[in-house]
Amino acid sequence: MSLSICTYGNPVLRQKAVEVTTVTAEIHELAKEMLETMHVEGGVGLAAEQVGRTERMFIVDIPVDSDVGDDGVRENPAVDMPLVFINPKITGHTDDVQIGPEGCLSFPDIFANVERWYEVDAQYIDLDGFPKTIHAKGLLARAIQHELDHLNGILLVDRMSHVKKVALSGKLKRLVKETKKAL
Repeated sequence: MSLSICTYGNPVLRQKAVEVTTVTAEIHELAKEMLETMHVEGGVGLAAEQVGRTERMFIVDIPVDSDVGDDGVRENPAVDMPLVFINPKITGHTDDVQIGPEGCLSFPDIFANVERWYEVDAQYIDLDGFPKTIHAKGLLARAIQHELDHLNGILLVDRMSHVKKVALSGKLKRLVKETKKAL
């Protein structure tokens, strides 16, 4: 069953996520439904808040052909997708940054250049309840940072430049109005 995406203006998107204390059958089902929803919507990541939930979890599924650097080589060849991150946190990063376009399922048809670390280390719990670590580069690192922002109530609009926010102000106001009307 596909879930509904919460769009900009929905208050749940500003809530800080709550730690998951036990990986239950309900968490497994939520992860499955989130993955299905993300695929239907054409995304590469999805946080629980984006489907109206407050569990501290997100999913990421980077297509193999999108996991390549400027040199054409896969950046995360040892990483099996999709990934479910429960109670994630970034534990380290390089000083190298990447600036590139980001979209968000909660901001349909809106894209902005965002600066992110190029490589990150993260800890999380997997669906089997085991602690895991990951070293991610490129788009996977970007997706982890973007989804972790969601768990902390930080949105794409918060990462946009002032100029970009002004340029998109009409679209953003319309989106908030449509969201509030649907609530």
